[in-house]
Amino acid sequence: MQIILLEKVERLGNLGEIVNVKPGFARNYLLPQGKALRATKDAIAKFEAEKSAIEKLNSNKKSEAEKVAEKIDGKTIVIIRSASDSGQLYGSVTTRDIAISISELSGDNITRNNVILENPIKSIGYFDFKIKLHPEVIAKIKINVAQSEEEAELQAERVARGESAVITAAEEDAKIAAEIAKAQAGEMAEIAKKMQEEAESGEAE
Repeated sequence: MQIILLEKVERLGNLGEIVNVKPGFARNYLLPQGKALRATKDAIAKFEAEKSAIEKLNSNKKSEAEKVAEKIDGKTIVIIRSASDSGQLYGSVTTRDIAISISELSGDNITRNNVILENPIKSIGYFDFKIKLHPEVIAKIKINVAQSEEEAELQAERVARGESAVITAAEEDAKIAAEIAKAQAGEMAEIAKKMQEEAESGEAE
């Protein structure tokens, strides 16, 4: 099907371009979303007559999107969820959950359609996400999923230090073992030093 784009569509074309797409993609997405028109003779003529107004409207939408992007780009949102001992969530974090959290952060109306969900979130941790506010405006945010505010703070601190946000039980055991070994090594060194001092003191006498 031949269509004329009313806005930029990724991997397809820019506003005003006439392109060929599969009928199902046009009928189920592009046309009902107002992103394109069937490229009929009348539609093309109408577009050309209204092109300036359409371009101005698109420019205004882009400017508004850029303002929202400035408020949320680089920000981190915290989502609290219950999880098993292994860190697996009881359920998942949805695009709607993310949209609501970002809307609360920015005060703007962010919808689930703005959230680019490449992989579902099914465990606690730190995740990078993209928010598509306009075909030409994408903001990047981080999502800190934890079982409590305290855990979220700890995860944020680990990430700030360049560490993994989540420490597994095995890693925690290894960390404790390393700390114990370090303490024992210090104690042994102290004992050896004391014995050396006593030996040297005896020789002196």
